[in-house]
Amino acid sequence: MTAQALRNARLVLADRVVDGSLSVAEGLIAAIDTGVSQVGEDMEGDFLIPGLIELHTDHLENHYRPRPGVFWDPLAALHAHDVQVAGSGITTVFDSVRVGSDTDMPEMGSHVEKLTSAIATAGRDGWLRAEHLVHLRCELPSHDVIVQFEAHASHPQTRLASMMDHTPGQRQFRTLEAYKRFYSIGRTPEELDRYIADRLADHARYSAPHRSHIVKRARELGLALASHDDATLAHAEEAIADGVAISEFPTTLEAAAAAHDGGLAILMGAPNVVRGRSHSGNIAATDLVRAGLLDILSSDYVPFALLQAAFVLPRQVDGLGLPEAVAKVTLNPAKAAGLTDRGEIALGKRADLVRVSMVGDLPVVRSVWRQGKRVS
Repeated sequence: MTAQALRNARLVLADRVVDGSLSVAEGLIAAIDTGVSQVGEDMEGDFLIPGLIELHTDHLENHYRPRPGVFWDPLAALHAHDVQVAGSGITTVFDSVRVGSDTDMPEMGSHVEKLTSAIATAGRDGWLRAEHLVHLRCELPSHDVIVQFEAHASHPQTRLASMMDHTPGQRQFRTLEAYKRFYSIGRTPEELDRYIADRLADHARYSAPHRSHIVKRARELGLALASHDDATLAHAEEAIADGVAISEFPTTLEAAAAAHDGGLAILMGAPNVVRGRSHSGNIAATDLVRAGLLDILSSDYVPFALLQAAFVLPRQVDGLGLPEAVAKVTLNPAKAAGLTDRGEIALGKRADLVRVSMVGDLPVVRSVWRQGKRVS
């Protein structure tokens, strides 16, 4: 890679914003200078921030299965997903792939194989804009989750596993009434009651032993672990005891505070920040920020929300500066996932960079570089 320079930028460093320039050599940040420079590409006073790091997005699955019963070519789905995430400033993305079959997706194992193979193939062939890693979303009550987990957990691109349990009446849907409102579409009351009874039986039979197996294997393989939708003090204590690194989308202040006190990084959805509330009626992400309990944001189901939320937060929360907000989508997720080579504009770090212009209050991506190479 050839050396290059970017000048006349507002550099968002880990602890401050400075006017200056930087140079890149061999894909790494080689120099950072404040003040005026006449050397390099003119950023015209735009912000230059680290490339965003996305730990949990369902977006690839949405491209692969755009409608119920419709499955797209996995490489084409990955291409569409990659273009959108890179264009949103995301340079490292953990593609969430659900493992564990259910009545809606009885052959989930074959779909997981197609998606992870596409990620491996495209990464090997070098045509992806962002770096794609795999996040296994393990549905604990599923009868075949362990078989699917073991088939993919040791792949080089697999770096993160989350333990999920969407059993009615707990975690994301803490009452049966809330669960019924969300899952009633397309089912008669009698069908919904049978569906709920089956889910409760699966939880009783499988959840505890499957969780124990995944925790043990993740430790052996060196995978980062996440808990999902922690709602109670008991949930947080279980995650702490299991050595979990990340608490994804805690639904209550009590669970978030206990997990944070136990050393877990708290992850919430960027759409929650942008909208000002949770889509399922749980705690608002900005409330956790004000309480000092939110470490990481995830785009979840809207890729551009990650960048948008980083610039929205300083306007929503008094005393929160842009560097701290940007860290929630760059440096903090890098640390939580064990990616020590990226996540901030600093000497020797990867030159994963995003040029951002402001159009009113909206951040707009103008250019994206991954390891010094322009990808968007």
